[in-house]
Amino acid sequence: MKKFIALLRARTIEFYRDRGTMIWTFVFPILAVGGLGFAFSGKSQDQYQIAVIGTAESIEQQASSFFHLNYVKYVPVSALDQSIEKVRRHQYDLLIEPQNGNAPTGRYWMNDTSPKGYFMEKLLPHGYTKETVTGVELRYVDWLLPGLISMNMMFSALFGVGYTIVRYRKNGVLKRLKATPVTALQFLAAQVVSRLLIIQGVASTVFLGSKFLMNVPMRGSYFDLFVFMSLGAMALISLSTLIAARIQSEEFAEGMLNLITWPMMFFSGVWFSLEGTNPVLQKAALILPLTHIVSGARAIMLDGTPLMQLGTPVALLALLTIVFLGVGSALFRWN
Repeated sequence: MKKFIALLRARTIEFYRDRGTMIWTFVFPILAVGGLGFAFSGKSQDQYQIAVIGTAESIEQQASSFFHLNYVKYVPVSALDQSIEKVRRHQYDLLIEPQNGNAPTGRYWMNDTSPKGYFMEKLLPHGYTKETVTGVELRYVDWLLPGLISMNMMFSALFGVGYTIVRYRKNGVLKRLKATPVTALQFLAAQVVSRLLIIQGVASTVFLGSKFLMNVPMRGSYFDLFVFMSLGAMALISLSTLIAARIQSEEFAEGMLNLITWPMMFFSGVWFSLEGTNPVLQKAALILPLTHIVSGARAIMLDGTPLMQLGTPVALLALLTIVFLGVGSALFRWN
């Protein structure tokens, strides 16, 4: 334990002595949130978004011209309660249960405070029963913040640990550590915990700053969010230790890290929702750890989902942490 604590202390002090990196790590996410919040503070996009209970094929088969309008995005959904909640927040302009054998009259849900919903309701054909919901509109910056915090965690974890380990190997630091009684698992575990403490501090600063400046919502438990994001950070840090287990070139390490971070940044739901996208892309996104971190953080912050109801992402992130750290320790090279 003394060896682990010594390594943990050394790595943490090394980070805080690098003032430029430390300041940029804390300041950049806040600037990004503020800039994006300002950029998207005006009117929303002109495209209408209607959720339809059913599959994409069933929507295409609808005979009514209402389901084939231009400039309207039809999103097939199956979870009724979650879709109604999105109508409350103006994420969907309407939610429609089409007419069929089980529901010959059809139903639709609408928020009376939604201008787009009001207009689309006028185009809806006769034979639908109205269900009114109430709620406050969810701003883009509110939806974006969980993804932006998760993305910042990803970059801090992968480049802050993986790139550092490769630099240690290239500069001979690991070769000198090999002469000590330190094991690969102790060294990697110290890197994980040290970076976890840094990420927790950065994420907390960004969240509290965003809540103070832009009054972003927090409907769930702060403790649940802290635990879940810590677990997600550990999974990403462990992934970086696996990547850096044998790489000797900083240039090759940077290429590998970019190869991993860019797909996660664009296809994990950070900047835009994957609903309505190609089903193949939606299934491929489930392979990416960041997808589960982003969706879990949004569920806690925006929906108030308890941590106990996030069993699948919690179990997956814990399993990934154990596997990545274990395999990385087994493959680790000092020289």
